[in-house]
Amino acid sequence: MGRRIPAGAGGNLTLRIRLLAAAAGIVAVSLLIGGALTWFLVRDLEVRSAQDQLDREVIAAVAIVRHQQCAEPVPLSQTVPAGCPLAAPSDFSDRLTGLVPQFAGDRLILLNGQRVVMYDSGSTDTLGTQIPVVASRRVTGALEASATLDGQPYIASATAMPKRNPLFASYVVLAEPQSEVASSAASELAPRLLEAGGAALVLAMLLILLVSRTLTGPLTQLASAAEDIAAGNYSRRVSIKGQDEIGLLGSAFNRMAEAVERARRVQRDFLANVSHELKTPLTSLIGFSQALVDGSLLSEAERTRAATIVHEESERVLRMAQELLDLARVEAGSISMHITAVDLGAMLQQELEVVRPRADARHLALQLNVPDDIPPVAADPERLHQVLDNLLDNAVKYTPDGSAIGVVARLSGGAVEAVVSNPVGLHRPDPDRIFDRFYRADPSRSAAAGGVGLGLAISRELAGAMHGRLSADFDEAGNLRMHLVLPQSRTQKLTVSEERRPEAVA
Repeated sequence: MGRRIPAGAGGNLTLRIRLLAAAAGIVAVSLLIGGALTWFLVRDLEVRSAQDQLDREVIAAVAIVRHQQCAEPVPLSQTVPAGCPLAAPSDFSDRLTGLVPQFAGDRLILLNGQRVVMYDSGSTDTLGTQIPVVASRRVTGALEASATLDGQPYIASATAMPKRNPLFASYVVLAEPQSEVASSAASELAPRLLEAGGAALVLAMLLILLVSRTLTGPLTQLASAAEDIAAGNYSRRVSIKGQDEIGLLGSAFNRMAEAVERARRVQRDFLANVSHELKTPLTSLIGFSQALVDGSLLSEAERTRAATIVHEESERVLRMAQELLDLARVEAGSISMHITAVDLGAMLQQELEVVRPRADARHLALQLNVPDDIPPVAADPERLHQVLDNLLDNAVKYTPDGSAIGVVARLSGGAVEAVVSNPVGLHRPDPDRIFDRFYRADPSRSAAAGGVGLGLAISRELAGAMHGRLSADFDEAGNLRMHLVLPQSRTQKLTVSEERRPEAVA
């Protein structure tokens, strides 16, 4: 178990502060955008409300203006006489100026029939200016206008009046600056926006703090577990579960930790196996070579036997080193492959002829079944020879005396499959581990039969490098079956003889 390195609290605090700062910034920007949109909406509503008020006010303003048109002002409680003498234009203008405070707008304007200003209570500079008006869509009898007076935008409402007046005006207009409407809306809206924004900011900070805890907690656990694995504690796992991104990350981390632990275990087993396999031959080499050097072997027969053992054990060490090198090259993908069309049936016949003398010595029957219509396979001839040699060599080594070894080739789902089957002895191998490095079914790990348990591991890697696969299982009779599946070749040019022997060779 490795020493655990605790996760730093400072890093957790820094992450939380960054999350809060980022979230606060997002909330602030959202509030600013929301406040700006609300301000524009409220301002438009205030302008519309002020416009409607002017529309209603201008209807009443016509009667008040008409009561000032006679030489003597007529009280509002009386009807304006139809033929009363008109007041002088200057007196009429002065009377109108005094009436302005009674109206909703801060400016009273009279227009002639061409909508040209004839009187303006706010300024004489606008006289002669035309103000276009349109009918109001909400107040019957009222007209609406937008005008720029003295360089400032105004909203205005107008209505028609009889032309018999001292200025011969046709329209009465009430106008109000848009800036006053906007400032009025701002004075009412700003405090409410600040209150709502402050409350929203506090609530958002609380929610962000809660969310940050749910994020930083699992991340802190993952960081701590990663530090444990980096320190050598490969059994460390996290308890993060769920279908969200954090839960999937926790599951992926646990799978990664399991893979790392498994790889480390395989590495330890590999080193232990290599040490074990080297120990026996090296011990023999040292012992017999020392005996040859110090002259303790007196007879020629003893010296010959010692030299023979030294030679055999040296070859065994060299063979194991070569197999380890081949396995490393295949796993690293650095081994060269020359894929071509290979006659699998002919190659199986050749390989059986190679192992036949050893099979005959143990009274083993070799049975081959290859249909005539088996297509060629896409493989490297040299590497395929190495794979088949390993499979048949193992079958001959570990099949009980007097048994039969069967070899079958057949089509399998668009590929070609070769099956080598043979009975097993007292030590039944595990098909799930049979391709592990240095694996032997014999728990005593005796090397009497030769080999160090790397042949099948190399064969599986070579099969994969040729885009095939190698697997093992047992049939109903208890025979071990090795399945080599290779892709069919797209070309018919074969690299071995097309001559076929009979389907059964005994």
